[in-house]
Amino acid sequence: MADDAQPIDEMQYEKLAQDALRGVIRSALERAASPSGIPGAHHFYITFKTRSPGVSVPPDVVAKYPDEMTVVLQHQYWDLAVEHDLFSVMLKFGGMPKVLTVPYTAVTRFYDPSVQFLLQFEAPEPVAQTVAELPAPKRTDPPPSGDDGPKVVSLDQFRKK
Repeated sequence: MADDAQPIDEMQYEKLAQDALRGVIRSALERAASPSGIPGAHHFYITFKTRSPGVSVPPDVVAKYPDEMTVVLQHQYWDLAVEHDLFSVMLKFGGMPKVLTVPYTAVTRFYDPSVQFLLQFEAPEPVAQTVAELPAPKRTDPPPSGDDGPKVVSLDQFRKK
């Protein structure tokens, strides 16, 4: 009697491999953050999910890229900080400097076109908020005015006759 059940990967080798490849990104960014910067003609296109846990992107940038965005690290980037589980960098958007913080788990693609090197990752699981987790809206009561009804202003008095 044959056992047709698929073995269970309790070691989670796929996740281990993904984590190891994200380490390649960290190492490349560490070289880019060094005083000598990115060597030679290398440059990086880094695509990430803007709403993944731990991602910090200014609200106006998230509004423009609500799901995913790609940043380029080549000549104009500042304050690149590389940590074990994330990196942060200052880039300019419309001439304005903005700081982005991206955990490696949010990265879906890392590409260095100078040597045609590409890493692709499974998209991280989206974070679903339940109604119970959403913050309660702040309630601000209007100041007492003595008249609770709406005000209607006639513009006739301002029109030229």
